[in-house]
Amino acid sequence: MIERRHILSGLALGGAIIAAPMLFAKPGKRPKGEAGWQLTDAEWQKRLTPTQFRVLREAATERPFTSPLNKEHRAGTFLCAACALPLYSSKTKFDSGTGWPSFWAPLKGAIATSTDYEIGVARTEVHCKRCGGHLGHVFDDGPKPTGKRYCMNGVALRFQPA
Repeated sequence: MIERRHILSGLALGGAIIAAPMLFAKPGKRPKGEAGWQLTDAEWQKRLTPTQFRVLREAATERPFTSPLNKEHRAGTFLCAACALPLYSSKTKFDSGTGWPSFWAPLKGAIATSTDYEIGVARTEVHCKRCGGHLGHVFDDGPKPTGKRYCMNGVALRFQPA
């Protein structure tokens, strides 16, 4: 017969295994942005909508399937909503089915990355190289030629038609 203490110790061990990445992982270092783009929270709040501020400056995630950019299929460039740096070409956009605008490659020199442990496992967080704003995450399950899926928050982007 299984004793209560064995069940409780098993639950505790399982919880420790799940929580270990968060407990022992070093937090990722977020890029602060280039000179001229290191603004205070108050300055960013004046430039951004409340939702953009939560995503770009506090690393929140917008709800899936809410961005009009999911249905944007024209030729053009996707820019950072905070600083207007060109980030992705429409030529690299694809429908990942995840509910967020997805790309298989950024423009050269447009992004920076860091490691994020927010959900308890290591993920690669994507930031705007210029202002350091949180854009989304990159995963290794994208299409050829890169095999990458840059899964971006639509509110962190602005589309500029060609």
